[in-house]
Amino acid sequence: MGQAQISLFPPIADYAFLSNCEQSCLIAPDGSVEWLCLPRPDSPSVFGALLDRTAGIFRFGPATTQVPQHRRYVPGTMVLETTWQTQTGWMVVQDFLAVGRVQTEGRRPDYHRAPADFGAVGALVRIATCISGRVEAVVNCGPHFNYGSVTGTWTYSGEGYDAMTIVAAEGDTQLKVAGSIPLGVLGARCYGRTTLTPGQSAFVALSWGDDARVPANQDEAFSALNTTVDYWRDWLSSAKIPDHPWKPYLDRSALTLKGLSYAPTGAIMAASTTSLPETPGGARNWDYRFTWIRDSAFMLRSLYRLGFDWEAIEYWGFVLDAVTGGDLKNTPELQIMYGIGGERDLTERTLDHLSGWRGARPVRVGNGAWNQQQHDVWGMIIDALDVQFHAGASQIVGTVWEGLAGFVEAALQHWREPDQGIWEVRGDPKHFVASKVMCWVAAARGADLAEERGDADRAKHWRAGADEIKAEVLDKGVSKRGVFRQHYETDDLDASLLLLPIMGFLPPDDKRVKATVLAIADELTQDGLVLRYKVEGTDTGFAGDEGTFTICSFWLVTALAMIGEQQRAHALCQKLLSFAGPLMLYAEEIDATTGQHLGNFPQAFTHLALIEAVSLLIESDPGGNVGPSYNPPPAI
Repeated sequence: MGQAQISLFPPIADYAFLSNCEQSCLIAPDGSVEWLCLPRPDSPSVFGALLDRTAGIFRFGPATTQVPQHRRYVPGTMVLETTWQTQTGWMVVQDFLAVGRVQTEGRRPDYHRAPADFGAVGALVRIATCISGRVEAVVNCGPHFNYGSVTGTWTYSGEGYDAMTIVAAEGDTQLKVAGSIPLGVLGARCYGRTTLTPGQSAFVALSWGDDARVPANQDEAFSALNTTVDYWRDWLSSAKIPDHPWKPYLDRSALTLKGLSYAPTGAIMAASTTSLPETPGGARNWDYRFTWIRDSAFMLRSLYRLGFDWEAIEYWGFVLDAVTGGDLKNTPELQIMYGIGGERDLTERTLDHLSGWRGARPVRVGNGAWNQQQHDVWGMIIDALDVQFHAGASQIVGTVWEGLAGFVEAALQHWREPDQGIWEVRGDPKHFVASKVMCWVAAARGADLAEERGDADRAKHWRAGADEIKAEVLDKGVSKRGVFRQHYETDDLDASLLLLPIMGFLPPDDKRVKATVLAIADELTQDGLVLRYKVEGTDTGFAGDEGTFTICSFWLVTALAMIGEQQRAHALCQKLLSFAGPLMLYAEEIDATTGQHLGNFPQAFTHLALIEAVSLLIESDPGGNVGPSYNPPPAI
């Protein structure tokens, strides 16, 4: 792929992320929707230009200008506001996936959680307003269904020119474009334009399904805008986020996690995209539109920390449904990840007709890691149970306890075996230290819970198992220089070792913990940002380098703060926050040389780690609610 074609793809961090908690989309700086999957966020795309410039877009903006003057979220919301300066005037466009009052007629078979008062409207609404001069607003809607492989046929709806419908040539997906702009057909796209003068507005709504709440005129479009703004602000107002210069990052991270949630089941996706590359032009391209059990404990801890108890409870409900198949009488079956509807078979395949973002191929859907052996998963789910029990549940019912107790037994049965590790490397299994430690977490947390339930026999057995794991890790998992190693056969470092103090394996003042944290900070970093591991010493199954993993850098902030390196933790946190995308969003990785974001976007785990690290620094800040980077003016 030539350089000219590569440059057509915007940087990953420049996309805006919109959500109504049932669908999500990404909008490029030029006003094009380049990623929207229907009817679920893990369904095939209808707009997929993110992964191939021929796979469908939906642009709404000025006719002759591609670069906006300014983009922001309306504060406290998931509503995007883009300001445009053209040669003849100024225009503001507001884009949002609409939220409205829930209609209660009948039950939805796919909705497993209790409906809230407000929920997703099946529509993306876009409103343009001229604020100065004269501007021409254009609509260009060219969907390509099933990841860009299927077209459709446009027809008019009603008697006028203001509404058109397209039905996919294969499957039953149908889209409707309607609004205040006259529309026509040009090849495979629906298009239209209108001229606006100061104070005039025009809107277009892209809808799917048969939702009576989709705005039918301009007044209804503005009403939908106000309702959606109010919904997000009301939701965020319940957050327990301190008044601090870093509060906007916590706000945006909270909104992003909510946006990655799937309301019908309570699931939270790892990211909204598939196959955005970890290595530019490389093959480390994965589908992240699933829920990893590994995220669960961190997810629950962050949600409770921020005061979102309801989201935490519903997320735990999803986890229980996933491992039991929706029936508590079933023996729980644990795998590392699930579909957002609780699906277990996530078989991976490649979409060879797509070029990939900036030529990164293959493009994958599904994820081949779903049936890998990763021993950290038992510790993560028992730690999640521990968090949920102490923060959101007064009891653990007997059937749940008996089922989850089996996971502790599984950890004690398998901890001596090698596995693929927390990073899902596709080389040979190894005795990864972090995996052993997470088995210890399963046994230790399980023993604590057993004691609280009065289950003395299990508590004694599991405590002995935890002690045995810890003894072996301290014997075989520490190098001669007193630093924890990646696995038993190497002295290489691994960023997953930062979990040792975070998960409470050893106290932060243990000399081996301090030595390991400082070694990672000094030796496993690139320009101060943390690598997962040195690729030359780890059999990942792939060639080439990868960027620094932002979650690991935030873990390092947390670990540095825990071992008393407050200044160093604060400096690294400031640096990481400066690398945030223009809309305060993070992908999975950061290229330390260029600051470019890499990997799927926006990345839930990155925002989780940010919440943990930033919250810890704020809490430990001797200045209270005002951080050391801010000096208030003197009183007068």
